[in-house]
Amino acid sequence: MFTGIITDIGTVRKLEQKGDLRLTIGCGYDLSTVDMGASISCSGACLTVVDKGDDWFAVDVSQETVSKTAAGLWAEGARLNLERPLRMGDELGGHIVTGHVDSVGEVIDVFPEGDSTRIGIRVDRSLAPAIAQKGSVCLDGVSLTVNDVSDAEDGTRFSVNIIPHTAHETTLGDIAQGRQLNVEIDVIARYIDRMLAARAQ
Repeated sequence: MFTGIITDIGTVRKLEQKGDLRLTIGCGYDLSTVDMGASISCSGACLTVVDKGDDWFAVDVSQETVSKTAAGLWAEGARLNLERPLRMGDELGGHIVTGHVDSVGEVIDVFPEGDSTRIGIRVDRSLAPAIAQKGSVCLDGVSLTVNDVSDAEDGTRFSVNIIPHTAHETTLGDIAQGRQLNVEIDVIARYIDRMLAARAQ
């Protein structure tokens, strides 16, 4: 369980294609406090630490995860938003995030708005019931608030604002049109959607 508040930006140092894809990720965490088998959110995908050193940890990324997440994340040199799991007593500064990616969104608009950057995202229409104005959404592991949402023939569109602090502390500071992002809907919306679907059967 995570909050969508990024605590470090990691860099993919090495790739090894074994049965799964193994990534070695450099980071600023004190790895002596990270146990083997611990979960770390890597740009919104919950992955398991399978090896570690003084300033790096390794994770195995299954083919299922690769197929369901944004293109370009699992590549040498890629920068990843990192978050360690929520502990009892921690401040819940974002919203409850599971690290399970629901869809891949595409950035369709980027423009300045005051000191912030407003970005428009397009996702599959299947997510429409779970994205609400002023609701929460997680993009590449970052907890954000939905400004507005609308449905179109080519998908559901919504926008969020990236404030200067978020731009500096995450990989969203270099956002560009056409970029893919991991999207996780609010966990409460996920369960409500499932309950309504089950009742309709």
